[in-house]
Amino acid sequence: MNSGANFIDLILFIVLPYLAMFTFFLVSIWRYSGLKFTYSTLSSQFLENNHHFWGMVPFHYGIIVVLLGHIVAFLVPEQLLLFNRVALRLYILEISALAFGLLSLIGLTSIIVRRFTDSKIRKVTSTVDWIVLGLLVVQITAGVGVAIFNRWGSSWFASAMSPYLWSLVFFRPEIEFVSGLSFWVKLHIVNAFLLIGFLPFTRLVHILVIPNPYLWRKPQVVRWYRLRGKPSPVNSHTGRR
Repeated sequence: MNSGANFIDLILFIVLPYLAMFTFFLVSIWRYSGLKFTYSTLSSQFLENNHHFWGMVPFHYGIIVVLLGHIVAFLVPEQLLLFNRVALRLYILEISALAFGLLSLIGLTSIIVRRFTDSKIRKVTSTVDWIVLGLLVVQITAGVGVAIFNRWGSSWFASAMSPYLWSLVFFRPEIEFVSGLSFWVKLHIVNAFLLIGFLPFTRLVHILVIPNPYLWRKPQVVRWYRLRGKPSPVNSHTGRR
């Protein structure tokens, strides 16, 4: 590692990643071993389903495809660079990545609007939820910014980001790979580690143990009724879960 590396870069690209990963694994294990019943989405779908569907489905499809692309570039960077040598394939890959990034941003915007405008949803939205939504907005917006202002991201991810991430995995951090990258890229990296570190404290931790059915299940039908002698309503869910 270059001894002249900027101190801020040392904090952001060495200390923060390890701190985030340590927090992620420690808190996730602690919650699962001692507080496993807190692994829940606390879904608000039963309060309002239509707007929920048009927010969550685009967001999930977009973010899953983008994450898979990042994983492929991380695991097989050399093969990706070979794939990108054909210009047409590179164009298709870049346009597709931007399209799915925009799709996830549109879905996330719909989710946020729903939580702001629906009084019932707003009441069940915690401060932690707003923090997560804010981090996701920054992350996806920065990713779209990277796709627009730093073209051919799949190629430079394979040639710069992948070596940097592998250097972290083997505890030989080499921040020279990322210290010269643009503001949008650095923001995207730093915010990603902030999300990872914050994830175990949120309801999103359920993705570690529970398959997400939003992408394929039929809409839920919710019926409210009162049990005899019970003052509070009880809800009954039907439909595939």
